[in-house]
Amino acid sequence: MQQIGVAGFPPAVLIQPRNPERAKYAKLWERDEYRVVAPGEQWVMQFLEQARPPVDAEVIDFGCGTGRAGLILALLGKMKTTLLDFTSNCLDAEVAETCKTQPERIRFVEADLTSVPPVNAAYGYCCDVMEHIPTADVPRVLLNILASAQHVFFAISTTDDVMGALIGEPLHLTVQPAVWWREQLTKAGALIHWHEERADCCAFYCSAWHDVKDLPMVGRLNVPDDVLEAQTQANIAAKYKQLVPHAKQDRECVILCGGPSMNDDVDTIRKLRASGAALITVNGAYNWALDHGLEPSAQILLDAREFNARFTKPATPYTQYMLASQAHPAAYEGLPWDKTLQWHCGISDANAKLAQDIHGAYYPMMGGSTVVLRAIPLLRMLGFWKLHLFGFDSCVRKDAHHAYAQPENDGERLIPVSIGGKVFDCAPWMVSQAAEFRDLIGVLGNEVNLAVYGDGLIAAMMAAGAELSTEGN
Repeated sequence: MQQIGVAGFPPAVLIQPRNPERAKYAKLWERDEYRVVAPGEQWVMQFLEQARPPVDAEVIDFGCGTGRAGLILALLGKMKTTLLDFTSNCLDAEVAETCKTQPERIRFVEADLTSVPPVNAAYGYCCDVMEHIPTADVPRVLLNILASAQHVFFAISTTDDVMGALIGEPLHLTVQPAVWWREQLTKAGALIHWHEERADCCAFYCSAWHDVKDLPMVGRLNVPDDVLEAQTQANIAAKYKQLVPHAKQDRECVILCGGPSMNDDVDTIRKLRASGAALITVNGAYNWALDHGLEPSAQILLDAREFNARFTKPATPYTQYMLASQAHPAAYEGLPWDKTLQWHCGISDANAKLAQDIHGAYYPMMGGSTVVLRAIPLLRMLGFWKLHLFGFDSCVRKDAHHAYAQPENDGERLIPVSIGGKVFDCAPWMVSQAAEFRDLIGVLGNEVNLAVYGDGLIAAMMAAGAELSTEGN
């Protein structure tokens, strides 16, 4: 493999394609009649209208073919364009020449879409490509494209081809109606912003990233509403002591989040603990800490399902148990009364009034859909702002989703997420967690000082953010 890089673009890796379909198209691009029509040209203006990209925004033309559409994007759309195809002889002569004379504006990368592309960009353009993909490869190719570009425009033929007759082989290997393609995009995790159906084709403008405003719509409670309401009411009525705001303090705080990279940092965790840092655990990280001879200062629990009761057993005399009021009552059982503290998130008006009537005040906790995303603002409310996060990976590593066995998460569907040129395998909830974390930090700003350890998705996000901040100074 050879690495390349030009001004304005990240380094790319040239991959030698091995797709058996490559030979078919290498022959076709030798035929001038195959170059006459380039369907991608027909959709450029529609893409620009839907995307409205800023000047110098980066775009990948997936399966670029002649490259004429990409050239229009570069010159008319004023975009930095990467032409990507698995045959090196596909480009028209004038397009290839422009890649040489204007490399800061347009370049070509040879790569196979059945593998994760070696480039990424804010926008993707994929026209007259997906129908050429063997049906068995369609899900993988969609995931690869959506992992490489944040917003992607697809135009897909829904009819049989005519040009395959040139070589006596079919070219359109997946001929399906628009509704089928929409289902495939949805299964790939894409949020469809716009689509159009025509007699012989369909088009979609979509993204596999969700804005924070979309999260409440895609999120789901893991217990029925009536069960959640009843558990919350019973726990509040039990009159456990509430967590309340505290003055800001400089004591550092270690949070064990449960991800697989936590196993790499045991010595660092021990040193921070020995230096006087508070040790906070969430969910199964509590038992992991006990197994490693570490004494948790506090255990935080959010989940309302009964099986999470194991995360507060065995109780220890030196740990504070900070349980959400929605937690299953079994999680509260056997805990020392004087070390059991309750907090609230998303409770009904009736339960909020009950908490106010009992305690005289009610402190709803902001945050996201996972326990770590609630723990960060919760600890800030308690005065902690210097936070060290271990195992906050938000991705799977070597088939491990946690630093310990947690069978409830086995077999989850994984989605590839690309950042900083690296691809992470993530369950859907991990992707949402990463997006929510970004928005949470945007809200908290300088109220917290976070150090994220490990080699996971969140650490990569933090590193990418630091690089952008440095470049902006």
